[in-house]
Amino acid sequence: MLKFAANLSFLYQDLPFLDRFNAAATDGFRGVEYLFPYEHAPDEISNILQDNGLTQVLFNMRAGDWEAGERGLASLPGRSEEFKSTVQEALDYAEALSCGQVHVMAGLRDKEASHAAQLDTYCRNIAYAAEEAAKRNLVVLIEPINNLDMPGFFLENVTMAKGIIEEISNPSLRLQFDMYHVQKTDGDICRQFEGVFDLIGHIQIANPPHRFEPDNGEINYPYLFNMLEEAGYGGWIGCEYKPSGPTSETLTWAKEYLRS
Repeated sequence: MLKFAANLSFLYQDLPFLDRFNAAATDGFRGVEYLFPYEHAPDEISNILQDNGLTQVLFNMRAGDWEAGERGLASLPGRSEEFKSTVQEALDYAEALSCGQVHVMAGLRDKEASHAAQLDTYCRNIAYAAEEAAKRNLVVLIEPINNLDMPGFFLENVTMAKGIIEEISNPSLRLQFDMYHVQKTDGDICRQFEGVFDLIGHIQIANPPHRFEPDNGEINYPYLFNMLEEAGYGGWIGCEYKPSGPTSETLTWAKEYLRS
């Protein structure tokens, strides 16, 4: 049976952040993910998780000045010391929340640096993050994000991510395979999934063109869910979609997967 996690940065937007945990549990989710936990103490979140019987599945390392448009530090030349501090902070939170994996956003293309220099910075920083995660028996994830939704994102596609993961060759570095971004970047989701299945640590879903729930858009998710089950995928699937209506009303597609 596939395991779905509610992304609390996207779902239940009518509620304050800390109230979304209970809403997710009430709808039957067993796991949650979100962008950033850092406005709240680890103990505060841990208690809410325990009270609602939820597993913390994933969150992001700090991504620089989000409000100013930064989308990650890992590839930015001259920011490595700042990046390293975010690695330690995120791994501390992951341990406190019993969360086995953390996503590292690559950042945007730096037009003042060559692509080669930025790639070298990125690989060095990701290797460092994987080494630090391995010391704690944790995993770091890298995710390609489509350049239509996030123009200039450095980690452009699955092929690029695959090459970096294979080059670094650390079991604590895995791929975050977001079907929405894959579809918008290159399409051919099934073939791309088969080519990187052994590298995947986490999957996320949403349906183009509007990033709505899985049964509202151009992707045939029942077919893809069958593919995941046949492949023996045992990880979590994050519901990182924008509900087309009240969140609970958009969960018709998930009834067979969510606990009563």
